[in-house]
Amino acid sequence: MSTDPPDLPELVRASWHRFADTYEPLRGELYRYCRHLTRSPWDAEDLAQETMARAFATLGRMGVAPPNPRAWLFRVASNRWLDLVRRPPATVEPAPPAAPPPIELRDAAATLLVQLAPQERAAVVLKDAFDFSLDDVAGILGTTVGAVKAALHRGRGKLLEPPAEPARAPTRGAVDAFCAAFNARDVAGLTALLLDTATVEVVGATASYGADETRAQMVRGMLFGSARLANAATEGGIDARFVRGALPTPPRAEARSYRGEAIVVLWYAHDDGEHVRAINRVVDDGARIAALHNYFFTPDLIAEVCAELDLSHRPNGYRWWLTRAGCP
Repeated sequence: MSTDPPDLPELVRASWHRFADTYEPLRGELYRYCRHLTRSPWDAEDLAQETMARAFATLGRMGVAPPNPRAWLFRVASNRWLDLVRRPPATVEPAPPAAPPPIELRDAAATLLVQLAPQERAAVVLKDAFDFSLDDVAGILGTTVGAVKAALHRGRGKLLEPPAEPARAPTRGAVDAFCAAFNARDVAGLTALLLDTATVEVVGATASYGADETRAQMVRGMLFGSARLANAATEGGIDARFVRGALPTPPRAEARSYRGEAIVVLWYAHDDGEHVRAINRVVDDGARIAALHNYFFTPDLIAEVCAELDLSHRPNGYRWWLTRAGCP
């Protein structure tokens, strides 16, 4: 029976860090592109995370680095999204429609774009929102300039406003229980809320599946990681430039309603007051939690959700592997 070399994880991490040096500066723009394609910040963040992972894996199989990293990354995102939307629909009971977003130009455009066929939507977004040339759009979508022109013509002609979707009230049982235990600094109470099969994830960084000590450590990190955040200049954790007056006080959890869903915003203490630095999304069965997703290293999603809820926030960047003062 073969085993992996003991230094393999370290080698992979080093390659990922080098990959991030080139592609991380494009991450904000990638999120905006994914946001145009999808209907929610959560789906956009998922697509952006998958795109980065697929791009990293694909790059390792390429003989030559892409000459245009921006266009290539958008192509990876487009291919993944087209794969997802072209899958046959699952035979399950449809979920209730999400609440319509506020009337803003971006969201109004997104609502209109959802009427378009996948290729049409991608073509319109790439050309009109990101100003790619027709040749670049054709390359990203793996088609011809003529086909892009036709898709643009069809897509632009379909942009008629659809009827508004009905709102639905979010359920709050497990979310309220989570906030109560979190604010009491009750690690045992928080882990007791988790089903034995629950997933706990720091999105883009790490995840734990099922009942083990790792997920308790992750919950403790959400509760008490503020101490390391406040001392990032010497202890690492995130880039020190994102600290901006953070204090070691444990964060405060607050339940909020966002687009028909109950979420948890985590308020971190700073020398100029509280600011949101993380958002928790909970999947529950009414009483206990089946999945807990912590959005901390997702500055684009945090900025969008907090702007819509009119909450003050601070970014943490994308990098979770820093050990001291911005150095890997």
